[in-house]
Amino acid sequence: MTLFTGSSRIAEKLAVDLKGRVKLEDAGFDWKILGPDVEEVDYVAWVCDQDAYACSGQKCSAQSILFMHENWSTSSLISKIKDLAERRKLADLTVGPVLTVTTEAMLEHKKKLLQISGSKLLFGGEPLENHSIPAIYGAIKPTAIYIPLEEILKPANYEVVTKEIFGPFQIITDYKKDQLPMVLDALERMHAHLTAAVVSNDPIFLQDVIGKTVNGTTYAGLRARTTGAPQNHWFGPAGDPRGAGIGTPEAIKLVWSCHREIIYDFGPVPRGWEIPPST
Repeated sequence: MTLFTGSSRIAEKLAVDLKGRVKLEDAGFDWKILGPDVEEVDYVAWVCDQDAYACSGQKCSAQSILFMHENWSTSSLISKIKDLAERRKLADLTVGPVLTVTTEAMLEHKKKLLQISGSKLLFGGEPLENHSIPAIYGAIKPTAIYIPLEEILKPANYEVVTKEIFGPFQIITDYKKDQLPMVLDALERMHAHLTAAVVSNDPIFLQDVIGKTVNGTTYAGLRARTTGAPQNHWFGPAGDPRGAGIGTPEAIKLVWSCHREIIYDFGPVPRGWEIPPST
């Protein structure tokens, strides 16, 4: 058995080439939901910045889309995330080269998103300046684009909005109290159920969201994040029998061992045994 960590495109090829003898920890278009309780705005903004832009977003668990409850929309959260993103500099590598997506490809993706009705660039969306990064790599400022929830759910838009960009790039949207089912619908349609975060200390809200989503590793509570696990726990996707975790005893067992049953029956044959009738 092979354990593979990497892109979903390569994962699908390996599944065929290895005739199914593979366990996958592959791509993640990872989501974060902010619940109705607005608290610790500075801390939540910092975690959002780290989740989306640390390592220039080159983490399979990076925050790809943020769903804000309307209560957060009226807070200073977005302006704080913007300020944190804009302090990232190439000089100290708090933003840096993207290895698998070119600058041109990321800017083209931005262009497609901004053609969606109601969308707007919140910050970023420009190439990094004064560098010598080869064009084969990506070099873009941390970027966030707002897209209305109703537009995300339209079939014509959904695939482009939920396209994973393995770089410093995220989608931000908001929802009203009665629109939570729409948010859950958007989550259910995603094909890569890797990590997720539900930022709330409201137990009823947490119960509702966690009970209706399937991500393999979900962080819950006001300090929930999508990256930077505080302890060595299961990390892997859900919803696919090929899914595997990394760095845990469970993952090692999945890959390096399998169930094997030995049934002993030494006898003796009962004294006086005779061949019975056919059955």
